[in-house]
Amino acid sequence: MSLIITFCGGKALRSKKVTHTAKALVMLWNIGLFALIWLLYYNRNAFQTYYVLGGILSIIIYVFIYNGLCNLYNAFRIASSSIAEMVISQAISFGIADLILYIECNLIRNRYTSFLPGLAIVAIQILGTAFIITMAKQIFMSCVEPQKTLLLLGSWVSMDEARRFEDRILKKYSHLFEFKYVEYETISPMLMEERLSECCAVIMYGLSVEQRRVHMQHCIDAHKIFYFTPRIEDIILQGCSCRHLLDTPLMKYDYVYEDHKRLNAKRVFDVAFGIFFTVFFTPLMLIIAAAIKIEDGGPVFFRQKRCTKDGEVFEIIKFRSMVVDAEEKGIQPTINCDPRITKVGNIIRKYRLDEIPQVFNILAGDMTFVGPRPERVEHVEIYTKELPEFKYRMKVKAGLTGYAQIFGKYNTSAFDKLRLDLLYIENQSLGLDIRIILLTLKIMFKGESTEGFEKEMVHLMNRRSRRVG
Repeated sequence: MSLIITFCGGKALRSKKVTHTAKALVMLWNIGLFALIWLLYYNRNAFQTYYVLGGILSIIIYVFIYNGLCNLYNAFRIASSSIAEMVISQAISFGIADLILYIECNLIRNRYTSFLPGLAIVAIQILGTAFIITMAKQIFMSCVEPQKTLLLLGSWVSMDEARRFEDRILKKYSHLFEFKYVEYETISPMLMEERLSECCAVIMYGLSVEQRRVHMQHCIDAHKIFYFTPRIEDIILQGCSCRHLLDTPLMKYDYVYEDHKRLNAKRVFDVAFGIFFTVFFTPLMLIIAAAIKIEDGGPVFFRQKRCTKDGEVFEIIKFRSMVVDAEEKGIQPTINCDPRITKVGNIIRKYRLDEIPQVFNILAGDMTFVGPRPERVEHVEIYTKELPEFKYRMKVKAGLTGYAQIFGKYNTSAFDKLRLDLLYIENQSLGLDIRIILLTLKIMFKGESTEGFEKEMVHLMNRRSRRVG
């Protein structure tokens, strides 16, 4: 077993050297280019009196903003991100940092400064970043080997469900995981020890509470990396605080989603940011509205009854992305390459621009910027019947974006959406809201997050999901 641990550790060390070197090169490239254009052009326009001090402070501010956004967007995760995803993350990070410093220059100078030199540097930053990341990814892939992994299944999980779960992981992370064994949670201790001796990692999918505890202990004793799917109660525990009333530890549930101070701060943020959002996106909204009208002459907006906090029903407003009579035959989930989607609809759905008019729902108080997405009334009734825990996500106001939109997909199962939304509900704060809003900028460029249902999965995807975890 020690040889297996040494092998796994050696591979990890080599891959870490590649990622650390790539991170250093990308940061030096982007910070260096900004410093160059700032000192040669913008700094002398902004700071005529304190030229040196102003230049140094501006570069330091840039480094803090750029590095912070890179951490937020996971812009250096070479192992688990695609090249395109990393380049987009980097471009957003240094793009926002460049923009903030450009605005600083104009404010200090109190007049317009040309953005063209800065735009040229951004283009060079993107090209250089793409080259470094591409080379780093290729080197990383050549030196890393997938970890031999044991997949442990709960007793209820069928082999078809296990294969789908396995395929979902290998679709993106085949370079990180190799499923050497697939076993059920009832595996004997002797066989478990044998499997662990041959594997570097364990993934536990849908295990019962008792069996998960036992197998987690096995993994810890063998010093193995392990992952597990959380149960609802695991997530609810994140909303608890420790109370030392006795010498026996007690956990108290805090109902963080009912904190009036946080709710008031959230509402103030919604109104203030909503006004800014509306003003900023007005030109884009007018262009989209005109495009929809020109294409088929139908209505610009689409209204639909949705549920928000405590099951209250309201009419959500979206740009119409489908033909006018899209649901004349009843409710039909969107599928891949859905013929009902218009040409304009394909574009605005891909980048989630059809959601922009919901800012009016936010200003009206029906929604908030960050929260669980509002589900259709019909879906809420079905989900609540099949998943009684689904009612927990109705404890907060529905949002324009949320945890499930950042880390899930359109076709993510109802139970997985519930778990993602509960992770937000139990950990919500103004800081987390701002983080999710910033992450949404990145998600808008990822088409996979807005995939439709596959036809064969429409009726099957939620049938057994309630028992996962």
